[in-house]
Amino acid sequence: MQRFQVEVLRATSNPQQAIYLAMHQDYSEAWVYGERDRWPDEAKCGELITKNLLAGNRGHYGPLEHPQIILNCGWFPHSTMQQIRTHRVGVSFDVQSFRYTGQRIIDVVEGKRDVEDVFYLRPLGFYTDRQGKRYEYTEELRKQDLEWCFAGCERYKLRIDQGFSEEHARSLIPFDVRQHWVMSANVRSLMHLIDLRWKADAQLEAQKLCELIWPHFQAWVPAIAEWYETNRLKKARLAP
Repeated sequence: MQRFQVEVLRATSNPQQAIYLAMHQDYSEAWVYGERDRWPDEAKCGELITKNLLAGNRGHYGPLEHPQIILNCGWFPHSTMQQIRTHRVGVSFDVQSFRYTGQRIIDVVEGKRDVEDVFYLRPLGFYTDRQGKRYEYTEELRKQDLEWCFAGCERYKLRIDQGFSEEHARSLIPFDVRQHWVMSANVRSLMHLIDLRWKADAQLEAQKLCELIWPHFQAWVPAIAEWYETNRLKKARLAP
């Protein structure tokens, strides 16, 4: 999991101010733009949001949908993408396609890349699941699985050399090939995603994704993040 990475590509500037202005327009007699010389600053807007919008968990989350953040997620397994695209609301994805990016699989066979740069295997250790299975993933078992991944790369290259299309040959590789993607979310949808995928029984890799997203969320909307950490973080209280 040391290869996993999340970075910000773009984000709405002054997001808490944007949320405050949307909230303020809901009950203001005036045209909010006309008051622009008196708008509270970013920090003050964060205070007003937590006090007047979020306090009491009343669920008035509409104003949170205006600011957007765009994240670049790298080296996660395909299964993580499946996890986060399930039950998500208001999140958009552009995901690396193995119809066009199969050269790195061939690079493994040719010794230009390490097999774990292209395929993900869980770390060594003891594991359990929701059904109560308990087992140890040993060094020997992991070695066998790495050999299986390498064999899949060899079969992929063989079929490509035989003239197969990439979209056909990709069906032969192990499931958890690593993928990079771009995802955009608003404050509300990102909270919903973290509600779902950072709870205690979420899959390990999805939890790690949320862990890497979290510092960016804190830096972007600090007052909201502080409220969320106190009231919702890892409590599986799904945002409406």
